Amino acid sequence: MVDKDPKGKVEPVKSKSKRPVLFIVLGVIAILLIVKVVLDYREKQVLQEFYQTEMEAAQVKLDDINEELTLKIAQIDSLGGNIDDLVIAQEQITEERDQLQRTRTANRQLISRLRRKTDGYEELLREKDKEIKKLKEVNEVLASENTDLKVEANQLNRSIEELNVDKKKLEDKVTVASHLKAEEIQIVAISKSGKERVGSFRNKQLAKLKVTFKIGVNEVAPLEAKEIMIRVIDENDQVIFDVNRGSGSFILDGKETFYTTSQDILFDNTGQELSFLYEKNSSYDPGTYKMEVFTDGYLMGAAIFTVK
Repeated sequence: MVDKDPKGKVEPVKSKSKRPVLFIVLGVIAILLIVKVVLDYREKQVLQEFYQTEMEAAQVKLDDINEELTLKIAQIDSLGGNIDDLVIAQEQITEERDQLQRTRTANRQLISRLRRKTDGYEELLREKDKEIKKLKEVNEVLASENTDLKVEANQLNRSIEELNVDKKKLEDKVTVASHLKAEEIQIVAISKSGKERVGSFRNKQLAKLKVTFKIGVNEVAPLEAKEIMIRVIDENDQVIFDVNRGSGSFILDGKETFYTTSQDILFDNTGQELSFLYEKNSSYDPGTYKMEVFTDGYLMGAAIFTVK
């Protein structure tokens, strides 16, 4: 559109100003930028909170895995398995936990690494579960075999014990069978004049006591030196004893006891005859006396005599 001036000249119409539009556009752009910054900050904050939550969850998972590793180590060690890799894994977890405690800000790389680590540890635990199962099976087999061996060992021990008992019984029988016997025992009273009497004696007829006997033949008994002892016992169960006249002591049934006189011989299994002569320093009390013959702690024979 054109305007005509009074003089009849034609002039162009002046355009309106464009500044308000520019301001509006710039304002909108500024608002959009502010919104974007706010949204980006909010998104970053939400993401950081997510990373932080993931890191804390990873710490809890590492603690759980560490506890389970401790149990697995104890189980496998008790079953006789190898625990080296588990010990190494536990040391690594300790380092990871220490590092996480020093980490203030979590990020995507850290979370990704923690996930890989925990996945690896969990896979290790699963493999160890399989290993524990196999170890238990092996130990059950070994325990069964060990039980069988123990049964066999117990049976063998019982057999050995029975053999030992039988051997001991046989040895005892042989020992008893090898005991020497005093046979044809005779007790004689010799008076001061040298006259001998048997049976009952009077004190005046008993200046010396003479005991004679034969040692019975025994094919089981070894040929060896023997100490033969006789005990003369009065009615009060007291042994006639005088060290100055050859008396002494020996062990009988685990206790020390006295003998009246003794002599050393070489047993030759020929039915040899022995003679003991004992002179008492005082007279005998009237009564019945017992005479016993011993060697090696056992009784060979006995007889009695009477003094009036």
